Amino acid sequence: MILVIVVAAVALLAGLAANRYLRPRLMSDDDAGMAVKDLVGPLLTLTVLLLAFVLVTASGSHGKAEVAARGEARALDQLAEIADYTPAAERQRVQADTICYARAVRAYEWPAMADGKGAAEPSVWSTDLRRSFRDLEGKPVFGMLIGADNKRSDERAERLTQATPSIPSAIFWFLLATLTLTIVTLAVCLPRRNNRGQLVVLTVITALLTTTLCIIRDVDRPFGGIIDVEPTAIAEIERQATRDFLANHEAADLPCGDKGDRRAA
Repeated sequence: MILVIVVAAVALLAGLAANRYLRPRLMSDDDAGMAVKDLVGPLLTLTVLLLAFVLVTASGSHGKAEVAARGEARALDQLAEIADYTPAAERQRVQADTICYARAVRAYEWPAMADGKGAAEPSVWSTDLRRSFRDLEGKPVFGMLIGADNKRSDERAERLTQATPSIPSAIFWFLLATLTLTIVTLAVCLPRRNNRGQLVVLTVITALLTTTLCIIRDVDRPFGGIIDVEPTAIAEIERQATRDFLANHEAADLPCGDKGDRRAA
């Protein structure tokens, strides 16, 4: 980074020195050089490239968040299915913990991720899940349960990671400053008369650049923006697991309420 800054500074100083001392010797007439409008093109191009690059980065983070949410739901579904091959007592506990975990994620952790945070409620049930595996140690189904739970844990960690904005605040403010400078420069370069067409073009450019920056800001918050990732997958797994559980048990047998809160003993 320091090397790039030094090289850029040296190049700028060399260019200014050549413009002042070398150019008069090479050119007999002192022309106006580049007009302001000639400098706007590279500035606008730089702004567009920066916005495009950051938009790709933010979109990638949004996509990873959605993939992690779906992967966690699949792992949870796999846990519930594997539980069918366990003894009755362990099966009931694993299935119940799976349902309560899904409810806690949906009711508590999803809203918390809008602020880039997690929630403690799902961890209560993931811990209880691992405790229920101890009674199955040494049995063939034990390894399958551990594998599915590890997958669930990894996907949850990835989901929480992507809930944090991937674009630092400094970069966002830099983009905003660049956008402002570009728009002001374009406006300054407009002709003072007969400029109706140019005003329309400037308005369109301003709208496009501003919309792009707004999309970047929104997509970089995959669980708190307008284009957000909904808990659809895990809610569907919760619905299916609850249906299967109630086929053999009563709703009162679940150790949690509708939001994943542990019932009082």
